[in-house]
Amino acid sequence: MEFVKVGALAILGVMTGVLLKSGKQEYGTYAGIAVCLLVFSCTLAYMGQIREQLLGLFSYLSSGERYFALIFKVVGIAWICEFVSGICRDSGFSAIASQVELFGKIAILFSGMPVFLALMETIAGFVG
Repeated sequence: MEFVKVGALAILGVMTGVLLKSGKQEYGTYAGIAVCLLVFSCTLAYMGQIREQLLGLFSYLSSGERYFALIFKVVGIAWICEFVSGICRDSGFSAIASQVELFGKIAILFSGMPVFLALMETIAGFVG
């Protein structure tokens, strides 16, 4: 039922933004940003439930806490970069949106580097 509320909020926000853009365009942009923040806060409300389920899953792994933190860091980077680039793109700044997405990809790459190094160590242990 929460999805219906978020969908209705998004549709209401879009209609409000369209109405406000006919008068002053910046007010429509502000309304769009406000609706984005509201929808994003609804998304964050589900993070507690996901966290509990992932903690149960990673309790079976020997080093689950390390991977748990890594997964949340990567997902957080992806969500924030997608959110910011969407707002930039909707505001008409596609070049900035592309740079934010590039930064997010590089940040995710460097965040996942410890897993890649652990995989390389495992492979080297099998080979040598």
